[in-house]
Amino acid sequence: MEVKVLDINGKETGRKVQLSDSVFAIEPNKHAVYLDVKQYLANQRQGTHKAKERAEVAGSTRKIKKQKGTGTARAGSAKSPVFKGGGTIFGPRPRSYSFKLNKNLKRLARKSALSLKVNESNLVVVEDFTFDTPSTKNFINVLKSLGLENKKSLFVLGDTNKNVYLSSRNLKASSVVTTLELSTYAILNAKSLVLLEGAVDGIEANLSK
Repeated sequence: MEVKVLDINGKETGRKVQLSDSVFAIEPNKHAVYLDVKQYLANQRQGTHKAKERAEVAGSTRKIKKQKGTGTARAGSAKSPVFKGGGTIFGPRPRSYSFKLNKNLKRLARKSALSLKVNESNLVVVEDFTFDTPSTKNFINVLKSLGLENKKSLFVLGDTNKNVYLSSRNLKASSVVTTLELSTYAILNAKSLVLLEGAVDGIEANLSK
């Protein structure tokens, strides 16, 4: 599959890049995508939630009223969950929400996400570029040239480029990652996926193992 390469002004360079059908043109596996995104979101959870149970609530353990003759239900402790200020029944405890997925499934999920972007015509290949100094203004000009100023976008770099990354950091709708940082969630979370020319080989190498 061939895709035209654009420059940072949004114009065609006259070159085309060959995208591997085994990475960018597979039949998307939605369940693999679901599991990979679920794992990503689960890993973002701190799991530090905690509620006190009746054994942990401060208070007296004396019997608060006699067993019989009150006309109400019997009660043995003010810390009982049925009373205000009592302990919580089966309350949340600190835990890890992470779970394991095998590497082949995660690769399949990323390939499926990339193929979905191609099917939706939301994947663009741009020639490699950099800035002399970090400049949000210059990055915004690139977005405008590509017609992405009002869209959520993800730029994928072949190698770490500090100036391009810092130029995008103030923009909520745009993110910059390298091929090693690319995740299924990041791909699907962006409306448009912008691959720098030098990132194509890296993505294919990572997902063709």
